[in-house]
Amino acid sequence: MHSRDPARTPEDLVRALRAAGITDERLLEAVRTTPREHFVPSGRAAAAYDDVPVSIGHEQVTTQPSLSAMMIESLQLGGDEHVLEVGTGLGFQTALLARLAADVVSIEMWPDVAAQAERNLAAQGIRNVELRVGDGSGGVPARAPYDAVIVSAAFPEVPAPLIEQLRLGGRLVQPIGHGGDEEVMSFRRTASGLDEGRLLTAARFVRLRGRYGFP
Repeated sequence: MHSRDPARTPEDLVRALRAAGITDERLLEAVRTTPREHFVPSGRAAAAYDDVPVSIGHEQVTTQPSLSAMMIESLQLGGDEHVLEVGTGLGFQTALLARLAADVVSIEMWPDVAAQAERNLAAQGIRNVELRVGDGSGGVPARAPYDAVIVSAAFPEVPAPLIEQLRLGGRLVQPIGHGGDEEVMSFRRTASGLDEGRLLTAARFVRLRGRYGFP
């Protein structure tokens, strides 16, 4: 059955996120005020306010908005955090993080994707993001420590550099698995590493590639 009308406004997306269990009002307001149509390929603008992933080339897709929101919500951002995002994509999730935290360092593997994300963020007047092109599996040690880390690609474990770059008590969220059938887990940094984590949801993600990910 595909009879429902496609969502057409940010408010439709907010309703979908509420239905998926998102309750953080600051996060919902960030979704309401961040036009996703400007963060998807031009030919996919009609799908911008549907709660669906969108292909962005290089066999990559954007994270489904409700899933992205669930991951962001687990970070419990209060507004003054220094955040690391692994996997910028076209910048929609980055924009949400930028509205919820003090600043964001985001690293993307594909230069053309990162360049488009930079244009998208600039067009929305978002200035508190530092974009990097490179191997996200190793994080961005020069800007560590981070209060929160969000990883938008799958690997069977959290890469050691990302744990090391997370401050004590900080939160990290990552899909754990081999790519295609993951458990999205939320962790806290402890004196000995990460706690055992809690399961947020099952989901499908692309693989985390790089020195500390898949080859």
